[in-house]
Amino acid sequence: MRYSDNPILTPRDLRPSREGMKIECLLNPGVFRFDGRTWLLVRVAERPEQHEGEISFPMLDAENRMTIMRVPTSSPDLDLSDPRVITYRGADYLTTMSHLRLVSSTDGVHFREDEAYAPLFGSDAYEAYGVEDCRVTQLEGAYYLTYTAVSANGVAVRMRRTADWHRFEDYGLVLPPHNKDCTLFDAKIGDLYYMLHRPSSPEIGGNYIWIAQSPDLRHWGNHRCVARTRPGRWDSARIGAGCAPIRTDRGWLMIYHGADEAHRYCLGAMLLDAEDPSKVLARSDRPILEPEAPYEQAGFFGNVVFSNGQIVDGDRITLYYGASDEVICRADFSVRGILQTLE
Repeated sequence: MRYSDNPILTPRDLRPSREGMKIECLLNPGVFRFDGRTWLLVRVAERPEQHEGEISFPMLDAENRMTIMRVPTSSPDLDLSDPRVITYRGADYLTTMSHLRLVSSTDGVHFREDEAYAPLFGSDAYEAYGVEDCRVTQLEGAYYLTYTAVSANGVAVRMRRTADWHRFEDYGLVLPPHNKDCTLFDAKIGDLYYMLHRPSSPEIGGNYIWIAQSPDLRHWGNHRCVARTRPGRWDSARIGAGCAPIRTDRGWLMIYHGADEAHRYCLGAMLLDAEDPSKVLARSDRPILEPEAPYEQAGFFGNVVFSNGQIVDGDRITLYYGASDEVICRADFSVRGILQTLE
């Protein structure tokens, strides 16, 4: 199932976006086919080179230029208890800023960056802390990118469309904060487009998978909760959709991630009704992939496997996933095999 030479991409395989920055992590790529190759749209998380006695982190200023904030580590207003978040004077910042980088492969294993295709950076105040975890859905002759836009305003879902990966149409924020884990279905159901997404509620409710529909890919409504977390299980604390659900003769097969209270992330599957995908027909009792390999258990944020990208060839699913919030890996699955685990 796992590729024997995992991980297939590590931070040292790519160059930082600018001098003075260091790539800390590669995470959770969107995946697609284009121009006869397999492509990964990798989330690249960078931070400034660190110096003794201070913590520094990047963000975009009001004119969309990268600026570096520096804080003495001795400051009583500084909280560094989470490796992903810096809290300073009551405000939250990210330790790294993420952008999206395109790499391609002819064999699905060995990837390289193509300088003809530019990286995708944050573009305005709603992406001042970066862009993250992009899903790519091929739909009606174009590629739709749904990704997380992060700023002091919150975590929201933004969408872009492209046909050639050079020119992009920006749809803006399609879902307001707090929302993420958004993926489009790769075909209409009836006359409507569908998306899965994950709003969050820290007080009432929880981190559940929801569905929405649209007549035009711009206006989304009829939001319904599809699946909730399950107390005492591997997906007890939060769940979220992976990439575009796979159409099968039994319904839509969706690979999703779930985490428990110890922040251990695994992958499972759900089967959604073919005509009404708000209905869950079956759901994984046990994970189909969990952090067991050393590179999945130790890293920037350990005990994590997380995917939002796959290639489907008939019965074969080639899944690309982030491990320990640091490296990119590959695993192969059978559609029939996953469906059998749901019986």
